[in-house]
Formats: sequence, C-alpha cells, structure tokens
Amino acid sequence: MMDFKKTTAPTNTVTRDVLKLSEETGNIYETVAIIGKRANQISADIKQELSKKLQEFAPTSDNLDEVFENCEQIEISRYYEKLPKPSLIATEEFIEGKIYYRNPKQTEEAED
Repeated sequence: MMDFKKTTAPTNTVTRDVLKLSEETGNIYETVAIIGKRANQISADIKQELSKKLQEFAPTSDNLDEVFENCEQIEISRYYEKLPKPSLIATEEFIEGKIYYRNPKQTEEAED
C-alpha cells in the first residue's frame, strides 16, 4: 500500500502535454486506461484506509437520536479531503515511472 501522505502530486488541476504523456506507451488511450485503472486502485485504498480510521469512532450504542461530534473524526475527514485526487496521484506516478503495467496483447504477440 502506498503512503499517500508523501505524494508529490499537485492538489489542483494541471494541464498536461498529451503527446509527451503518451510517449511511453505510444498510444494516448492506453495511457489514459493505465492511469484510470491506477486511480481506481488508489481511490479504493484511500477509502479503505479512511473507513478503518473512522471505524475507531463508531458509536457503541445504536441510539440514532444522539448526535455526537468528534473533533478527531472531523480532523481525519478534513485531512483526507485535502489529499490530491486519485487521478492526479496516478498521473504523477505514471510520469515518474512508478506504475508497472503490461499489455496482454503485446505479450501474446511476443510469445508467437
């Protein structure tokens, strides 16, 4: 699992040169698919990590009338809201060469 706290990804939208981004794969659609799949993985990891941390604050009673604001819970939620979007983290990982990917069609052709 990646440490999202140490990412160098920007927190806002960045304009990218599409041709430069697709140089490694030779196909912009393949590049977008790779980044998209990695972004989904990152999103799932963040969601799982956040759920685990918030689970600690789950009320032990089932009283729905009781409203309890927990400062620590709010701080944790705010921290995760301020993280860069998964797509920005995935794009940064792709640019830095930190994503392992393979194209099954190209692997089959190499074996033939």
